[in-house]
Amino acid sequence: MPFGFFDPTIVLVLPALFFALWAQWKVQHTYQEYSRIRAANGLTGRQMAQSIMTRNGVNDVTIEEVGGVLSDHYDPRTKVVRLSSSNFRDASIASIAVGAHEVGHVLQHAQGYAPLAIRSAIAPVAGFGSMLAFPLFFIGLFFGGHAARIFMDAGILLFTGAVVFQVVTLPVEFDASRRALAQLTESGALAPQEVAGAKKVLDAAALTYVAAAAMAALQLLRLVLIRDSRR
Repeated sequence: MPFGFFDPTIVLVLPALFFALWAQWKVQHTYQEYSRIRAANGLTGRQMAQSIMTRNGVNDVTIEEVGGVLSDHYDPRTKVVRLSSSNFRDASIASIAVGAHEVGHVLQHAQGYAPLAIRSAIAPVAGFGSMLAFPLFFIGLFFGGHAARIFMDAGILLFTGAVVFQVVTLPVEFDASRRALAQLTESGALAPQEVAGAKKVLDAAALTYVAAAAMAALQLLRLVLIRDSRR
């Protein structure tokens, strides 16, 4: 009976795991590289974010500083852009790229971008489901007959919601980066070579979302195979 790390289906997730580790290294390496390059305009990530919002007529979103490294995000419920301290205060290419990316989400929200609305709507359910999915599934492994099927199917169903969230996240993040680069280019806020650097930072960050989606999808496939092997 397949179980835990002795389950041969574990090999399914190994490629995604290695890809995820490489993606994390890539984003950290690229971010650190461009954190050391100061932007010619001297604007911090916060100032650039504010400038983009002002230029696009957004005046109901605030910008706050938060702790952590690369903990930056936009909360559409409270209309707050939260930038980690380095991106909030520093005037580097990396800080500007991250600040512009988060405002890309602000512009999505202001313009009613459907994938962002979908992601925001399913986020609480996906978070709750991802916490319960594996406990329920593995409880099912200890039961026999119909009870086992109920628990494992419930775990699979809940984890499917988490996979959907990861998949929907991809167009949301890619589009936010596209909007960010367009704003930085069209406004002349950065020189062409600086925009190229900002793009490298955003492209590296995008790899982490691709890796997360791949890992989630393969984990779901693994759960289905384990369930079917119990028949």
